[in-house]
Amino acid sequence: MFNRLCIIGVGLIGGSIARAARRHGLARSIVGFGRPQDGNNLETARRLQVVDDFYFDIESALQGADGIVIATPVGAIENILTLLKPYWSEEAVYTDVGSTKGNVIAAAERVFGRVPENLVPAHPIAGAEHSGVEASVDDLFRNKRLILTPLDHTQARALQTVTVFWERMGAVVSVMDAGHHDAILAATSHLPHILAFALVDLLGRKDEQTEIFKYAAGGFRDFTRIASSDPNMWLDICSANKDQLIPLIQQLKGELDKIERLLANDDFPQLFETFTYARSARQRFLDQFES
Repeated sequence: MFNRLCIIGVGLIGGSIARAARRHGLARSIVGFGRPQDGNNLETARRLQVVDDFYFDIESALQGADGIVIATPVGAIENILTLLKPYWSEEAVYTDVGSTKGNVIAAAERVFGRVPENLVPAHPIAGAEHSGVEASVDDLFRNKRLILTPLDHTQARALQTVTVFWERMGAVVSVMDAGHHDAILAATSHLPHILAFALVDLLGRKDEQTEIFKYAAGGFRDFTRIASSDPNMWLDICSANKDQLIPLIQQLKGELDKIERLLANDDFPQLFETFTYARSARQRFLDQFES
């Protein structure tokens, strides 16, 4: 499919793309690009045969590349696009994996004046709480949703190429507007991560005086698993999508205030109704999407 696939940022996602591309024969050669401070991670990627080689010089990394995947944190996207600009090839296909898409489009507009026709913004809804190339696997995207957010002028060839690329790695591809994507992911991914971080922050400080964590059960571990995610990455995501997140946080405050009032007023029938509705709503989700 690609003669040379260049992965910019060979971490969990970038490494998993490289592994999946190799497993499914989607590239003749796979190379990585990173900063000198990423040297140990890139050395590991080469040792594990995740990539064939790696570079700290972007021109060398892009030499002969016809597929380029930007797999850095979303906060780095503008710097990466600026780095790519002098070597941008109209013959290559570019995509990214950022958890927010509006900022990717805005960054491309600032760097190029207009989003290049052969750049297809993408977001694989897959991941893990661990980071780095050693956490990467070749089936991370199998049966996982992948959202593309092309613009009206996105090149049809590029869109088709990126679609097939992800489908061959096992992803279920959907296409939507970037703003719609950011609103949905704020509710289903970004807000839950904030909740997990906030709860562990609260209880962690209490645990300094008591033994809360000592007696925490499996439910606590399950709910807070995502609080083990990379803080730098999630700082970037929350910053990029704050306009969608702030209204959701305000709505959540209202929901917590309601539950507080029900408890204070001993309104247990209404509290039971709230719990029951939440249980049935989650079951509808499981029946519809995980059956």
